[in-house]
Amino acid sequence: MTDTDVTAQLSAYRRTIDNIDAALVHMLAERFKATQAVGHLKAAHDLPPADPEREREQIARLRALAEESHLDPAFAEKWFNFVVAEVIHHHEQIAATGSIETPAGPAPR
Repeated sequence: MTDTDVTAQLSAYRRTIDNIDAALVHMLAERFKATQAVGHLKAAHDLPPADPEREREQIARLRALAEESHLDPAFAEKWFNFVVAEVIHHHEQIAATGSIETPAGPAPR
């Protein structure tokens, strides 16, 4: 394989990675829109921001999905815990102020 072939193959892989990263960002944005709606519902009904039982169920489900997909289940759990921590933070903000503060100001509802 020539250097030109390697460079072309590397560029193709990187374009694929870039497309996947873009899809992940869009999917996370949609996920957070849904969890913000949950946060507003919880705040309106004085429900706690966190739901440990739901989190345990989701971790078990995501670990199984990760195994089926040949992804490290520990990584899937770390990712989920990271996202849930942000969701709980959002729910706490919603309960306290009715909105989520972002660097650009309150998030649209």
